[in-house]
Amino acid sequence: MASDMWQRSFPLLAPRGYIYDTNMITLASNIPTFSLAFMPYQIKDKYEVASRVGEILGVDRDELYNKINKNISIVRLNGAGRNINDDIARRISLLNLEGVYLLQDSKRYYPYDNMLSNVLGFSGVDNQGLAGIEAYYDNYLKGTNGSLNYYMDAKGGLFSNLESNIVSPVSGLSISLTVDFNIQSILERELNNAYVKYNPSSIMGMVMNPNTGEILAMSNYPNYNPNNYKEYDSYLYNFNLPVWKSYEPGSTFKVFSFAAALNEKKINMYKDTYYDTGSVKVGGATIKSWKKGGHGLQTYLEVLQNSSNPGFVSIARKLGKDNLFNYITNFGFGSKTGVDMYGETSGIMFKYESYNELEQATSAFGQGISVSMIQMMAAYSSLINGGNLMKPYILKDVRTTNTNDIVYENKPVLVRKVISKETSDLMRDALEHVASLGSGRTAYIDGYRVGGKTGTAQIVNPETGAYYDREYNLSMIASAPMDDPSVVAYVVMERPHSAIQYGGTIVGPIIKNILEDVLPYMGVSKRSGGIDKSYTWMDTKTYIVDNYIGKSKKEVKSQYFKFEFVGVGDKVIDQLPKMGEKIEEGSTIVIMLG
Repeated sequence: MASDMWQRSFPLLAPRGYIYDTNMITLASNIPTFSLAFMPYQIKDKYEVASRVGEILGVDRDELYNKINKNISIVRLNGAGRNINDDIARRISLLNLEGVYLLQDSKRYYPYDNMLSNVLGFSGVDNQGLAGIEAYYDNYLKGTNGSLNYYMDAKGGLFSNLESNIVSPVSGLSISLTVDFNIQSILERELNNAYVKYNPSSIMGMVMNPNTGEILAMSNYPNYNPNNYKEYDSYLYNFNLPVWKSYEPGSTFKVFSFAAALNEKKINMYKDTYYDTGSVKVGGATIKSWKKGGHGLQTYLEVLQNSSNPGFVSIARKLGKDNLFNYITNFGFGSKTGVDMYGETSGIMFKYESYNELEQATSAFGQGISVSMIQMMAAYSSLINGGNLMKPYILKDVRTTNTNDIVYENKPVLVRKVISKETSDLMRDALEHVASLGSGRTAYIDGYRVGGKTGTAQIVNPETGAYYDREYNLSMIASAPMDDPSVVAYVVMERPHSAIQYGGTIVGPIIKNILEDVLPYMGVSKRSGGIDKSYTWMDTKTYIVDNYIGKSKKEVKSQYFKFEFVGVGDKVIDQLPKMGEKIEEGSTIVIMLG
């Protein structure tokens, strides 16, 4: 009993484990710092201590005096007394004040500032995870605190005949994510550029492996710097839009009702036709095509290419209530994916009993229902990976901090089979047609066989239930290469303020920029056999580069390209781009002379 009365303890905080990307690039680490502690019984002149320490810390003397003038054994100074840097610690140490102690501490550090901030989250001064991955996997990361145990008499003096002891803190485990730093950098660059250029209310994007459900990149704007999280509005702390934001998907959703009709053999997309007159009556409402007068006679593949709303009313009617409702729910809409991040929404789906003719028609082309980006990514991946709905995940493995030995490794999880492999094969061809001949042509990349679907969705006023006038979510989801898909990218832009309001026009080029850099980085080579892009008068055409090597400088000519000459001489010894590559009209070819 006496021992318990005499014993005092300084807590020794355990450093958190590190967070790495899939290639062991550090995304969150620790910086050594100091914290202040006071033993009031040992301080003879509390006013002097409060004045001299308060001046260095920038703390009011009277406020500090009131804290240390208490009848307790230890005072821990929070706020200015936590995470003190080396310079301040050195200045306090040189004061050599009795009863004032500097304790080893650590501060969480995010070396890439805002990058991945809404996913990573942050931890507090006591090293507890407060948001994002830091909070979700806090039990792995936080470690076990230790203590410095010592014995004091009633006057605050140390018992010389009782030995102090240290219970060492145990560092937290480290985790690596499925996120690839290089792919994340590409995504962040494109989202940031679009955020500056188009001034939307928000923009979000994801890149995923469609075969496993691994999240390769995830981001949204606005975001924040977790190193200085207190400087931001608290609503940003859990602003991980791809997981918790729900929205009407618009025409990107058409791929799921289309796949359902193929899987149920309700349509032959190459042979069966639909005549789009420009509108169709459904349950007393008129559903219009975006093209005045309609698209005329189309195959169902062209219905998808042209994103014809009346055509999808026809598809909804062919499927019927039960089939369409079951497929939408089997694709995962209306329920959470189970991704390992906090705040996931389940979206909003019609109840079966109120899923009538009009609701069936509008849901077939992505209106009247609400989805999340993570749901769309998982469902779209099942269209192109053979029909398997995979559970999305971001934790790759858990490992010891000092030796990096893996103690737990995450594995892909199959949720269910939603369509057949044969239907998936057809969907890959259909989606490639959309990105080559239809609304997704702005994301076309020669040689990479891109497939995807654009969307332009009106935004609902939550107070009235009516759509806002001229306010849209613009989006595109795309994958490549379509003969063996290895990556899916998806971008959604909310309310752009300086742009033409079409997903294909604005978001398509963003998707193209992402895939153009991600695919070569992933080692995906160009391949033949794709569908050539169709051009309109608005498009910049591409042409094949001729061979100029061996020609004289005077012979280097083209009606499509410009030239930049490098080197001295009259003979062409090299060129970039090489012969046979397709580049846009007006591009510059670099010619090396020798």
